[in-house]
Amino acid sequence: MVAGVVWLSLTPSPPTLDFKESDKLGHFVGYGTLMYWFCQLYAARRARLGYGLGFAAMGVALEFAQDALGYRSFEEFDMLANALGVLLGWFAALWVRANLLVRLERLLQ
Repeated sequence: MVAGVVWLSLTPSPPTLDFKESDKLGHFVGYGTLMYWFCQLYAARRARLGYGLGFAAMGVALEFAQDALGYRSFEEFDMLANALGVLLGWFAALWVRANLLVRLERLLQ
């Protein structure tokens, strides 16, 4: 999943939706999904904090990488959408079926 976010961030022609600022929605949903998934894998607060900070830093680093590549644009609002997505994923894991994967694994055993 992380590799998918990196590829989508660095590919010259990422898939888009047909409305203005659709890329911001993609950033928000992508990073939210990524954080939610990792929150399902790691229930410890410290691990979640580490992944959250790591994903937010990854979003910033990928924006600088886009700028360096020359065929994508650097946008501060993309960084904000990434960070808000991380927060969404974190809070979703707290309120929406926290530890869903752990429960699913127990059911399958």
